[in-house]
Amino acid sequence: MLEPQKDIAPRMASGRRSVVKAVTYRVLIVCLDFLTIYLFTGAVRIAIGFMIVSNIYTTIVYFIHERLWARIRWGT
Repeated sequence: MLEPQKDIAPRMASGRRSVVKAVTYRVLIVCLDFLTIYLFTGAVRIAIGFMIVSNIYTTIVYFIHERLWARIRWGT
């Protein structure tokens, strides 16, 4: 049986947890990218190429997005 959580105040996740969460998410996305393109094309090389390119540009765009949001005072 699950015990009720005593500390109901929101808390920050540890840095290590955030890193592990981010890495596992990226692994999941890489696998889904590969699987999706492979199912559409049937070509492993094309799927791998797309997977690499897609993850490079999405990482760059995410970084830019984060930096832009860091300049916005809304919601802080």
